[in-house]
Amino acid sequence: MKRRHAPRASSRGALTIRPGTVRDVPTIVALIRGLADYERLRHECKATAAAVRRHGFGRRRYFETLICRREGRPVGMALYFFTFSTFLARPTLYLEDLFVLPDERAALARIAVKRGCGRLEWAVLDWNRPAIGFYERLGARLRREWILTRLTGAPLRSLGRSG
Repeated sequence: MKRRHAPRASSRGALTIRPGTVRDVPTIVALIRGLADYERLRHECKATAAAVRRHGFGRRRYFETLICRREGRPVGMALYFFTFSTFLARPTLYLEDLFVLPDERAALARIAVKRGCGRLEWAVLDWNRPAIGFYERLGARLRREWILTRLTGAPLRSLGRSG
């Protein structure tokens, strides 16, 4: 049984945060595209309802979501998945995308603590100074010594065919 988060009151109306369901697929896709627009990466956004449904709600779930609504209207989403830290010997909650009101971001920290995670990680674009400042005020440390590395397209297929 999925647990619903209690509504949060605000001067602009009730705010609810709850786990995403298959009925939220169109909302999730719309918010992913909205985030891609904000990050100036819409040209890289290949998200479709079919892919989100398959990978987020199929037999093997590769990600989970939280959906944030104000007075029934979707206003944000957090998309996350779990990795494993060999050094800590504990799971890590990795926040892939966040498109949600700033004062509601603590919901992911509660999930990480509840599931025994040793850390919560995410990536931020180096030009996104407002987000960087916000994260630093939360107490997050930017890990500049780590370089995000990505293999896609033809190089990925080539490596996959070798060996």
